[in-house]
Amino acid sequence: MKKRRVRLAVGVGLAIAALCVVFLILVLNGTIIPNRAAATKYPVRGVDISSYQGEVDWQTLAAQDIAFVFLKATEGSSFVDKSFAYNYEEAVQTELAVGAYHFFSYDSAGATQAENFIRTVAPHDGMLPPVIDLEFYGDKEQHPPKREAVTRELKTMLDLLEEHYGQKPILYATEKSYRLYLSGDYGEYDIWIRSVTTKPTLADGRDWTFWQYTDRERLDGYRGKEKFIDMNVFGGSAADFEEYVRKNGYQAG
Repeated sequence: MKKRRVRLAVGVGLAIAALCVVFLILVLNGTIIPNRAAATKYPVRGVDISSYQGEVDWQTLAAQDIAFVFLKATEGSSFVDKSFAYNYEEAVQTELAVGAYHFFSYDSAGATQAENFIRTVAPHDGMLPPVIDLEFYGDKEQHPPKREAVTRELKTMLDLLEEHYGQKPILYATEKSYRLYLSGDYGEYDIWIRSVTTKPTLADGRDWTFWQYTDRERLDGYRGKEKFIDMNVFGGSAADFEEYVRKNGYQAG
């Protein structure tokens, strides 16, 4: 009897392990998106794009129930995404609300990073606020920079971008980078949070404006070495989003 129970327990354990492996495979290949159900509460969807998506057919992409796009423009003090110029020129000819983002470097001065973005991104009427993407790269997650140093350079960049564009930038963060560098501060800036497994809860309890809920969506209209695309939602209704763009979009003069 005891051996039978042991065999049964082992069999159940192996079956559960096999199901977990299958589930993980389905998540990794984009068949299952853990956050899809939670994200459907928010009707305004959008994508973020970089050169990894390769050549983009913007009319095809824009026709797939999305309302906005953020394009990768720059990184650090000198890098410019090779697809940005084309993507920007084409995206603004669609009905999408268009914005651009900068991947923040912990190893570069905030002033030179701002200069890189400003050189690259010419504003257009209605442009969404510039985004500073604050996440980890290399060994930074294991050895995160000190908050004081990040705050100093981030504040410099925020101030310079706001002075140039007349818009308060959006801050993009993972839940960990938010907790380490943003929690409790930056209340005047909108937050774009990445959380691809669960609905996000910010460490200081504040609300997010945009939520990147998966990096495993598949849409038509692009072909590059990255077969997936990041999908996001806006934290409000379609009417709320129209008002957000009206109030926060770039206005010449």
